[in-house]
Amino acid sequence: MDSIVIQGGNRLNGTIPVSGAKNSALKLMAASILTDQPLLLKNMPRLADTKFLGRLLKALGVEVTERDGADGQETLFHGASISSTFAPYDLVRQMRASFNVLGPLLARTGEAKVSLPGGCTIGARPVDLHLQALTALGAEIELDEGYVTARAPKGLQGAEIAFPIVSVGATEHALLAAVMANGTTVLRNAAREPEIGDLARCLTAMGAKVEGIDTDVLTITGVASLGGATWSVIPDRIEMGSYAVAAAMAGGEVRLTKARADLMQALTTKMIEAGVGITPTDDGVIVKRDPAQRLKAVDLTTEVYPGFATDLQAQFMALMTTADGQSTIQENIFENRFMHAPELARLGADIAVHAGSAVVTGVPTLRGAPVMATDLRASVSLVIAGLVAEGETTVGRVYHLDRGFEKLEEKLTACGADIRRVKGEEHDH
Repeated sequence: MDSIVIQGGNRLNGTIPVSGAKNSALKLMAASILTDQPLLLKNMPRLADTKFLGRLLKALGVEVTERDGADGQETLFHGASISSTFAPYDLVRQMRASFNVLGPLLARTGEAKVSLPGGCTIGARPVDLHLQALTALGAEIELDEGYVTARAPKGLQGAEIAFPIVSVGATEHALLAAVMANGTTVLRNAAREPEIGDLARCLTAMGAKVEGIDTDVLTITGVASLGGATWSVIPDRIEMGSYAVAAAMAGGEVRLTKARADLMQALTTKMIEAGVGITPTDDGVIVKRDPAQRLKAVDLTTEVYPGFATDLQAQFMALMTTADGQSTIQENIFENRFMHAPELARLGADIAVHAGSAVVTGVPTLRGAPVMATDLRASVSLVIAGLVAEGETTVGRVYHLDRGFEKLEEKLTACGADIRRVKGEEHDH
């Protein structure tokens, strides 16, 4: 397996373009099942996760064509006919989001058999809310040997669905299924993440009728069919936040472009509080810090959007490891979300974890060591810490990183970081 080797101590100065949002792209890709017309997605990130889902879509009969457009990477999806409604375990297990083909397959063909996604390292993340929503829309659902078999012989029917907890995945899945249901569907206590707004707007461009976008009540009036569209994926606010934290950690001045400052306000508020200079620009932000000045420790609580994103918690924890004072980080979204803490401790961080909270006491310096990536977002926190750790830090199992960060080493190297990828075979000799 590949690893990433970092020599710590270099400042970051330069420009980093932010890729399209992984969490948006995956749901937009699933939307291609809903129409027999072409869907062209621009600003497409090229990631392990988008490759996995592309493979699954091809197996279902959707033509997938990746290409370089005039203004960046784009992918054309064309499901002229759906040749299979079966999503096997070996294609779904690689990534949970592929479970979201279930609703669109049901909506378009009236049937689907999709593998349950299997385990996830960051807590339970059950799909029962997804299945409850589809059942409410009139689907007949059976669970058997790890597969969900769903049928809607008379088509899906509009319904009132009140989610017991805010769930991004279930909100998106219900939205994807409801756009072609007969009648009106109302989703209450819907998640408000920007990626859901992106999906709703793209579906609207395809001819869907969705009201209340960006609020917690979505009203969807079903239409008989959807057409094609050309849509640009919103910038990845988690990637943007990760590089903002990296710049703050290493010191220097980094301009993040092709980005939107409004998508990560909860993070920038905390960074400013810690002593980082953040200046919004017309296409992103400039992050500036004088490395001679120690950052101040600040407390943090993760919340559903527009609160502080759980997917940026590990990165912010890395930033706090060398801050002046003590910070308490409270994780409210996922259990099991502190697996990066013992790895950061290997670099000399002082972190005490108690159930859903972690107390980080800033230390003057971190020291390089071999560490292990545990999940997608946490792994980038180890890279961030490695940027300032004295000596060499090796991050193993970087396939986690490749699921969500495009050209990570290239983007950091362009700003002066000493970071390189070592292929698996090189370790064995």
